[in-house]
Amino acid sequence: MSAESTLDPATQDASGTAGRHRAPKGRRRKPREGHSRAALAVVWTAAGVLVLGGTGVGYLYFKLNGNLKSVDINQALGTDRPVDVDNGSQDILVLGSDTRSGSNKKLGGGVDDGSARSDTAMIVHVYEGHKKASVVSIPRDTLVERPECTDTHGKTYPAARLAMFNSAYSTGGAACAVKTVESMTGIRMDHYLEVDFAGFEKLINVLGGVDITTTQDIKDPDSHLNLKAGEHTLTGKQALGLVRTRHGVGDGSDLGRIQLQQAFIKALLKQVKEVGVFSNPKKLYDLADTATDAVTTDSDLDDVKKLASFASGLKGIGAKNMTMVTMPVQYDPADPNRVLVDEAKSKRVWAALKADKPIPKSATKGTATGTAGDVVTAGN
Repeated sequence: MSAESTLDPATQDASGTAGRHRAPKGRRRKPREGHSRAALAVVWTAAGVLVLGGTGVGYLYFKLNGNLKSVDINQALGTDRPVDVDNGSQDILVLGSDTRSGSNKKLGGGVDDGSARSDTAMIVHVYEGHKKASVVSIPRDTLVERPECTDTHGKTYPAARLAMFNSAYSTGGAACAVKTVESMTGIRMDHYLEVDFAGFEKLINVLGGVDITTTQDIKDPDSHLNLKAGEHTLTGKQALGLVRTRHGVGDGSDLGRIQLQQAFIKALLKQVKEVGVFSNPKKLYDLADTATDAVTTDSDLDDVKKLASFASGLKGIGAKNMTMVTMPVQYDPADPNRVLVDEAKSKRVWAALKADKPIPKSATKGTATGTAGDVVTAGN
């Protein structure tokens, strides 16, 4: 998986901004094939296994260390960044990405054009004491002011008005994605983690599947998913289909897909805690091997010892002490397939995280949401 990428022409017009056209009233266009991944799920699973899997020596250490890929975000962004607040908390940008080639192409289709895309983005705020976390999902279809940014190869890209959020990654890679998030939030990202969705599928299989319950049928040929209402143990392929599906359930919006992803992450966290992987050395190693191969990190987490230390601070955070919300947005009146940042309410979310406080429920009340919030729950 490449941590950098080329321009995604599907997300921008010739000027580098997202096209704004008025869709027919009352209708939504058929969305293109989704490629969202439950990136945070992989990170939290890695947190659970790297603490032990990453403390070995000899072959184990070098094998896991050799899996890791990293990008130097700090060098690319320089000093023009928000103040690094030292209050014991941490803010991590987690992205899901793919290259539309090789095994990724087989899993999700798409055009093998050599580019990489990120359709899943989450800001993870770990509170002081590392016992609780808030996760803010950023819809890929959000129209944002993308700042001028420089990628990790030193190439500079111009700023763009009303660009789709996910164009930041497809334009300038990891560094541009981080720059855009910091510009939007005013919060410095302490770390960057990127997850490949081919590795995500393999990880679920190594784990032995994830138990969920669906309250209605989900059928989406584009994401290869066909689930009847009821209890399921999802394979890696089915799990990937669930976190990618957009028009298989609900209103066909990216906001609905985010709701499914958030529900699946909570189910996965519950599964990791209950499956007893730490009593099975082979499964523990297989999980650590798969997790390290699936992630790209910032240069501060670019070896197993550093990543294991980081993971040890997250392993106690489970589904019950994690709050998951979507960045406050409203549908764009000019195009219902796009959303606009609800500036007033978003400022309340970012202010809470800066102050290491819980996100007030009023900050997300009355904002645009999908209709898949109650479709998936953790299995029994």
